[in-house]
Amino acid sequence: MWLSEPICSFRNCLPTKISRQLRRYFVDAKVALCDDFRNLFALHWGKAIGLRVSILASGSSGNITLLETESTRLLIDAGLGKRETLARLAAVEKSVDRLDGILITHEHNDHCSGLPQMLGLWKAPLYVTEPTMEALERTLPETLGKRLRGVEKIQAGQRFCVGDIEVHAFAIPHDAADPIGFTFRADGVKLALVTDLGYMPALVKVHLRDADCLVLESNHDLDMLKVGPYPWVVKQRVLSRTGHLSNHAVSEFLADPDGFDARARFLVLAHLSMENNNPDLARISAEEALSRRPAEFAFEGQLLVASQQVPLAPIQL
Repeated sequence: MWLSEPICSFRNCLPTKISRQLRRYFVDAKVALCDDFRNLFALHWGKAIGLRVSILASGSSGNITLLETESTRLLIDAGLGKRETLARLAAVEKSVDRLDGILITHEHNDHCSGLPQMLGLWKAPLYVTEPTMEALERTLPETLGKRLRGVEKIQAGQRFCVGDIEVHAFAIPHDAADPIGFTFRADGVKLALVTDLGYMPALVKVHLRDADCLVLESNHDLDMLKVGPYPWVVKQRVLSRTGHLSNHAVSEFLADPDGFDARARFLVLAHLSMENNNPDLARISAEEALSRRPAEFAFEGQLLVASQQVPLAPIQL
């Protein structure tokens, strides 16, 4: 079932306490006005905190990230079950009593296997593209439909607001029905999150620019993959232009000032393969690439590596 109300309206784009006071006056608004009005009213009601990013799990066995502002909470992907998700939240000292939305990047199991449980736990609306929703309905248990409280249909290239967070979805090259990456903006800061892509198209690079925090896939080491345990057909898939980014591909992007602008305060290497990569290799590859940048375009932020086994310490923007 699709909700008939437009995703972005004045009442959805404004902070919660402002929204309650203005709900009777504003019905719909163009997405482009979201930031302007949020900034305008912030002058009167005070400045909200920025984004808080908690990467609870990242890798081929499960992906899930919690994104928060003062008034809005989003879950990006749902690749862990209820018990493990709650354990990861406890590990970062978070108790989540509500969610304002669950966003799914694509239908592969490591990004959506826990979705029915997350919907049952938090009863939040689901934000997903129509082809991905159709794929989810084919692959997930029937409990998915029973637990849906509403589905917001989104598409690549679209901007929309959930609470006081502006979201921009963009297409990525991966072997899924309709895979997307996301950027998130709130209170003047930007998070870019992109994993599961076979290469870096120019348009994706544009979306990653000006990010205060960039979460980027660094899936495999080429040599480890070639001699690793995967069947040849799987290796071909991973190496394809709809597969996953290698450490080498990421290093080429990071070393190029015309690709990576190095403005990020935090650069997070994510979705590492447990069989064909390790954190030290990914970090060394990225550090070597960053050292090759011209001095005037040096990266001065913090380089982090997300883990499959344990959550990353929350990042405050």
